Amino acid sequence: MDLRIRGSAPADPFLSAVDLFETEYDLDRPVHVDVREDPDERTWAAHYDDRHVLNISQQAATSAMARELVLHELSHMARNEERHASHVQSTEEAIFLALSGSSVERRKVAHCYQIANHMKDIYADDITLSVAPAEKLVHFLESELARALAAKPGPSPWPDSRLVTADADPEITAVNAAFALALVERHDVVEPSHRLYDLAHAAADDAPTVELDAFKREFRTLAADPTESDYRKSLVEMTRRYAIEGPNHATAAD
Repeated sequence: MDLRIRGSAPADPFLSAVDLFETEYDLDRPVHVDVREDPDERTWAAHYDDRHVLNISQQAATSAMARELVLHELSHMARNEERHASHVQSTEEAIFLALSGSSVERRKVAHCYQIANHMKDIYADDITLSVAPAEKLVHFLESELARALAAKPGPSPWPDSRLVTADADPEITAVNAAFALALVERHDVVEPSHRLYDLAHAAADDAPTVELDAFKREFRTLAADPTESDYRKSLVEMTRRYAIEGPNHATAAD
């Protein structure tokens, strides 16, 4: 794999992530890593015809989660190259289809994009967890959910927040909890007595309009290799379940 790091960061986490990734997978396009000084910059990947770009903050690149964050983004790149339905379906198109004709609060529309990202993350982490130990990822999920339940506004102490919104909205926190449980159950990496279950049920108690078990089931049972049509249907259904079809649903003008 052709990996080029631009910016100030130790190379070890990147090389370690590549070593793990290449035990089972490879990328055709080179990976350009842009290390940014902004500590609030989220770790994210962009895909072009001739390269992938991994954007990562210096804080993230030097954190205890650095290898796992890089490996996760390499997994997204692999899904992009294989043209997996989750990584070619337009999120905007699916959300428009799901919400067409309905008036939905802006915060909920934003949450729908986060749900769509969770669906992509399921497929990326199917790769991540096939080549790397799950311990750090499970700890990450537990820590982020505990932080959200504490309901303390402000940026996440983790460099890459895949679970927590800035204001720890109870409804999306409950969906995030469902995602976390779905991921660990999909790969059978925790026992039923794990603290993550207690945290998830606490999140559900704070958001009675969100059906934790239903969202968990939807995330956990996503087909490994869906057609684009099937994936779009799943994304539309998940979006409608959250924004429109939940109990006590109320709409508001955009």
